[in-house]
Amino acid sequence: MRSQAIAWWHASLRTIAGLNVGLWSLAAVAVTRQHLENHAPYLQLVLSAGYVAGCAYRCFLPVHDIPRLVLVDSRLSSVFVGRSVATLAELCFAAQWALILHALAVFGGNAFAEAISLTLVPLIAAAEGFSWYAVLTTEQRAHAVENSLWGISAALALIGILLVGSRGVAALHPVTIGGGIAYIAFIFIYDVPMYWSRWLTDQSRRRRYLSLAQGVADVCGRRAVSYRWADWKNEIPWMSLYFTFGVWCSIWLVYVSLGLQRTN
Repeated sequence: MRSQAIAWWHASLRTIAGLNVGLWSLAAVAVTRQHLENHAPYLQLVLSAGYVAGCAYRCFLPVHDIPRLVLVDSRLSSVFVGRSVATLAELCFAAQWALILHALAVFGGNAFAEAISLTLVPLIAAAEGFSWYAVLTTEQRAHAVENSLWGISAALALIGILLVGSRGVAALHPVTIGGGIAYIAFIFIYDVPMYWSRWLTDQSRRRRYLSLAQGVADVCGRRAVSYRWADWKNEIPWMSLYFTFGVWCSIWLVYVSLGLQRTN
C-alpha cells in the first residue's frame, strides 16, 4: 500500500536537501570572501559540508533502521550504508559545536566551559556506538541510551554557553538558549520515551535479538520498501526536524565562527 502522505514527505525531504545545499553554498561564499588569518571558519565549513551532505544523502534515501525499511530499493539504501553516513555526519556536527564552545570558552576565559567542549565529541562517539549496537541487534533500549547521550551533550553545551555569558558572541545566546531548551525537551519528552516504549513492547513479546555478527549480515543484505504510513509515522517528526533545523544549525555555526573572528 502506497501512502500519498509518505510520498509527499519524501518529495519534501528531497526539496529540503536541495535548499540546504544552496544555503551551505552561500556560507561557503561568505567564508571564502574573507581574508582570514585563523582557519577556524574554514574548518567549520568543511565539517558543515560533511553534515549537510550526509543529511542530503539520507533525505534522498531515507532508512528506518531496525525494521530495515527503505523508500528507495537500492543498495545505497542499505541500513549499513545509511548508518555509516549518519555516523560520519553526526560526528562532524558534534565537532562543530565542540569547536565553537572551545573558542567561546577561550575568548571568555572560562576553563570549565573549555573542559565541557572537550567532552562533546567523545560523548557523541559513545552515542554512535550505542546506535550501532541498537541497529545491529535490533534492541531499542540502546537507542534510548543513544538519544539520552545526545540530550546530555546538548545540556552540557548549553551550560557552557551560559557560563561564557556576554563575553561570547551576543547573537549566539538567545538562539542557543531557546533552541537548546527545545531540543533537550524534544529528546527527553519524545525521542527517549519512544524508544524505551518500543523496547518494553519487544520485551513483552519476548523478541529475540540478533547477535552482532548476525546484525552485520542483516544490515548489509536485508531491506524492504515500504510506503505505509504506519511504518513511518513515528519517524517523520524527528527526521523532519533533523533534516531542517539540524542542518540549518550546522550552517549557522559557520557564520558564528566568522563572527568570532571579527570579534577577536
